[in-house]
Amino acid sequence: MMRQTPLPPSPPRYPRRTRPDWLPREEGEEEKPMGFVFADITLCNAGDIELARQGYKKPEEIRAVIVSALVDSGAYSLALPEDLVVQLDLPHVEFREFGMADGSKVKMPVVGPVVVKFRNRQTVCYAVRTHDEDVLLGSIPMEDMDVIINPRSQTLEVNPESPYMPKMKLK
Repeated sequence: MMRQTPLPPSPPRYPRRTRPDWLPREEGEEEKPMGFVFADITLCNAGDIELARQGYKKPEEIRAVIVSALVDSGAYSLALPEDLVVQLDLPHVEFREFGMADGSKVKMPVVGPVVVKFRNRQTVCYAVRTHDEDVLLGSIPMEDMDVIINPRSQTLEVNPESPYMPKMKLK
């Protein structure tokens, strides 16, 4: 029988906007801007989960938080703001060079591992620590969880072709 990874009883919600300040808004405009998808995900310190699994920590001691993430299929990685990295106590792993949207290259710190949960899906990955205030969910963790962006409803959804467990290609 497969054991579930322990989770704290109810992770706190990270105080984050659902709409970036840099995005202009017309008066009377609805909350969801066209072309931007946000999803509530749970982030957990993977080291804490392992310590709880081994009995060294209680499940309620696992550092976890629910965030509203900007879903970006054009980005590759999970990106976390510095204060969230501190809150989850994610250790520094290495520096990597990242290509930015404007074509520039920036050396940034990588932290983790972090568990990303969305509905009945989860993955473990490393994250880029940024100076930005938004959590960014890129294509690599999305593909690993087998989730898709629904452009009509502007939502992140579990792949309807595999609703009960993620599908992946091995070869």
